Amino acid sequence: MGSIQQNAMEYLAPPVEVTFDGFLFDMDGTIIDSTSAVVKHWEAVGKEIGVSPAVILQTSHGRRSIDILKILAPEKANWEYVCHMEGLLPKRYSSSAIEIPGARPLLSALIAASAPWAIVTSGTVPLVTGWLSVLNLPSPTHLITAESVSIGKPDPACYRLGRERLGLGGDDKALLVLEDAPAGIRAGKAAGCKVIGLVTSHSMEEVVAAGPDWVVRDLESVRVVATEMTEKGMRVRVEIRDALVVG
Repeated sequence: MGSIQQNAMEYLAPPVEVTFDGFLFDMDGTIIDSTSAVVKHWEAVGKEIGVSPAVILQTSHGRRSIDILKILAPEKANWEYVCHMEGLLPKRYSSSAIEIPGARPLLSALIAASAPWAIVTSGTVPLVTGWLSVLNLPSPTHLITAESVSIGKPDPACYRLGRERLGLGGDDKALLVLEDAPAGIRAGKAAGCKVIGLVTSHSMEEVVAAGPDWVVRDLESVRVVATEMTEKGMRVRVEIRDALVVG
């Protein structure tokens, strides 16, 4: 993940418990870290389209490949090409991705509690399902991908769709978005969700500037502590600890 110097003494916020109706997870930088694979991938694509990988990587994280290609190589900005190239990534670089600490236990706890959750990502179906298979991570019932919306993050359409797919579109429903990229954090907030920002792929300052409700180092700071079945459905209380004290 980038060379981020984090002062552990700054993560001193006391633990808080918050109840949610559903959970929306970003993928890369939130559930997995495929940074080295993505770098290798864009190096190969950059050579193919004649664009420096450094230029691509400056703006690609958290955004859809098709949106990047519309700017840098419009002739390649079609779903056939994007799905093909992203589908190759987990196959070619399967050893270059790892889990974000705490991701698997949190997902397992939500599944055990029958809690509504979904993945909302800027990646395509072949990319996401490929990585979930390679790392043997659980697949959600609902998967919102790059192909699901006409406009990618930071537009909130993807997270609004996530709310709808979970059947939690009402204003009375509390959803938690878990994100690492500023574009995704802004999308989650604009969709009316509470957002946890992870300092995994961007600097602490960049994550804070995006305006999440909490900032943590990784998902080891988030755990399920209780569940409650109500007339309106399952509600899950989570504890958020070791968060950054902002301000």
